[in-house]
Amino acid sequence: MSRFAFGFIVALALTAPAAADTAPPAKPPTLAELYDRLAVSKTDAEAAGLVRAISKAQLQSGSDTADLLMSRALAAIEAKRLDTAIDLLTAILHQSPEYTEAWNKRSFVYYMKNQYSRSVADIAQTLKRDPRHFGAWAGLGHIYVSGGDKKRALEAYRKALAIHPYLAKLREAIERLTPEIDGRDI
Repeated sequence: MSRFAFGFIVALALTAPAAADTAPPAKPPTLAELYDRLAVSKTDAEAAGLVRAISKAQLQSGSDTADLLMSRALAAIEAKRLDTAIDLLTAILHQSPEYTEAWNKRSFVYYMKNQYSRSVADIAQTLKRDPRHFGAWAGLGHIYVSGGDKKRALEAYRKALAIHPYLAKLREAIERLTPEIDGRDI
């Protein structure tokens, strides 16, 4: 082998990607996998990281238009322009009725406007599409508490806590409601 050929082979080897570099990128975990990991998380910090990943996954609609409208709806919610937020979220749902987080965000806005029956209807749509949406379960519990239905509130809070075991405020609410609903231990 000539020095030129040897040098060419060495140069090629040095510039060629290693086998590990050619492997496809790791597939991000699915929403179901994130929920599974959250349910068995060991620390608040681990749970917080998983909740951030879940929230990010929930906001991904698969439509650039829906994503743009959602970003505007979130800005409207932050600015307390609730009617605008409802209009934007409703437009998203006309275009993408399977977009779970649009149902959930609209239910939250209805809750903020004290329109509880509308909020509950949108929560039902959220949970139909994502039965492990702990935010929707918690919101449903809050609505039941507001309406004086502590038994159903306790059930909803327990469902949320089973999905996300690090919701401290819900744990406190459950501890407060349990003796009233289930009775006290003797």
